[in-house]
Amino acid sequence: MGSAWRRVGGSVALLSLAVLVLVVGVMSARGFRGAVEREREFRAAPMCVSVPVKPSGCRWEQDFTVRKADLHRGRRVTPEAELSLPSGALWTVTFPRTEPVLSEMAPGENAVGLIWHGQIVEVRDAEGRLQQTSAGPAGGPEDRLSGALACIPFGLITLVAGLWSLVAPRNRRHARATAVVWWHGVGIGVAALLTSWAQAANDWPMWAIPAVWAPFALLLLASMVAFVMAALRGDFEDTSSSPTTDAPAPPPSTV
Repeated sequence: MGSAWRRVGGSVALLSLAVLVLVVGVMSARGFRGAVEREREFRAAPMCVSVPVKPSGCRWEQDFTVRKADLHRGRRVTPEAELSLPSGALWTVTFPRTEPVLSEMAPGENAVGLIWHGQIVEVRDAEGRLQQTSAGPAGGPEDRLSGALACIPFGLITLVAGLWSLVAPRNRRHARATAVVWWHGVGIGVAALLTSWAQAANDWPMWAIPAVWAPFALLLLASMVAFVMAALRGDFEDTSSSPTTDAPAPPPSTV
């Protein structure tokens, strides 16, 4: 009885994970279009002809002095910096990562911030290195696309695995097939994340993400089908300890 409840609990956990991941994937897919439009607006925005007195759609480069740069290494806190205007007003800026500008910042150094819609979206140091802040629009569509490609297929496959495990919870072949389905779903999700990393590292165009990911996903799906069929046939069962039907019967006793 306890074993059956554990199997049901595992199925419920798989279904819960599938729903959570699918929600994240759908949100990423829905935000993809907005991220594309925001990046296009930023790329097309002209430079401001004068200092904007309120948040504006034009871009303005402002000189700052670094007051503090906190990398927050080893802590789950977003890296940030405090930048000071010539008037003394402070701007706190967060970054998604520490490289290449934030890690080199020191108090008293000069920096140039690119302001758009009232936010610092990029920071350039005295050596010309450029880093996007957490408010920057560049790269947003790629992140949303990779999130959708990683989460939606993985969530759907996990949902199938969870439902399948409920069909025959005591059937070992079904259990093995469920494991095969789930691990291939993990592989498809990881392939999307690795493709996104490669695209960002090599500065590929955004369409390279689905173009590179799709062949790997198809190969993994084909592998999943083949292994599931093998599991259902019982190809993975260990029959070495089972008696064979072709073994000769023992001789009758003469006593």
